[in-house]
Amino acid sequence: MAGDDNVMANVPEHAHERLAHMRGKGKRVLFTSDLSVNEFLLIKEVGFEPAGLVVGSSMYHIGYQQAKWTKNEEMQVLTQAMYHARELAMTRMEEEAKELDADGVVGVRLLVKHMSWNSDLAEFVAIGTAVYHRDRTQNFRAADGNPFTSDLSGQDFWTLLKSGYRPVGMVMGNCVYHVAHLTMRQAWSTAWRNCERTNFTDALYAARELAQERMDAECGKLQAEGVDGVMIEQNTHWAGNGHVIEFFTIGTAIAPIEGMENVQVEEPHLVMTVDG
Repeated sequence: MAGDDNVMANVPEHAHERLAHMRGKGKRVLFTSDLSVNEFLLIKEVGFEPAGLVVGSSMYHIGYQQAKWTKNEEMQVLTQAMYHARELAMTRMEEEAKELDADGVVGVRLLVKHMSWNSDLAEFVAIGTAVYHRDRTQNFRAADGNPFTSDLSGQDFWTLLKSGYRPVGMVMGNCVYHVAHLTMRQAWSTAWRNCERTNFTDALYAARELAQERMDAECGKLQAEGVDGVMIEQNTHWAGNGHVIEFFTIGTAIAPIEGMENVQVEEPHLVMTVDG
């Protein structure tokens, strides 16, 4: 996901100042990171350095869509809203990484917070640690020249690189789906017996497949070999009284590092922490 001038214009002025301070006059003077100690050391062990904590945010108004009461169907207006809001947050986070001249962002988290004072508003936040490789002649960026993104932990990032693979970018897919209500006759006919609620089964199955299909399509556009660390979240959408659900799937698309075929993975050097 690459940013454009319109998105970049929405990065706050104070964010530009913070990033410029971390960069200094062409030389990094400090970094911030949400990596654990072990993650920090493992990332350094594979030749990377943290450039700084990068954040993207979007406060988004979710539009309205009416669903047919007794029909399973995708709520496309809501699907598009939830995807676009996440994409805006991700793109702004990537833009901050570009300002730090980073090769990528690791440990990315996508957070959604619904506003209690307005159920139609939600804040979407993307946050991670921008990193760069010490050997600037090696190219770890995405094919379009932008920093890669990955939601892998520092340990998984270490293992991936040691195995001869690299992250290409985060890929995601989602689907907001309306689950049909039972008619009065259907409700009464099943009220006192064990039986499958096929309206829910069919809806959940269809929504999950659509989300995964869209994530796979993003992976194909990046020409990646596959998607690692896939997570599938199922959430009840606030707009549907339990009958509108969202499936959100996300992972890191990966590709082989040229010249590192059939490598042997060694044990990581971890730091033991002692409580007390």
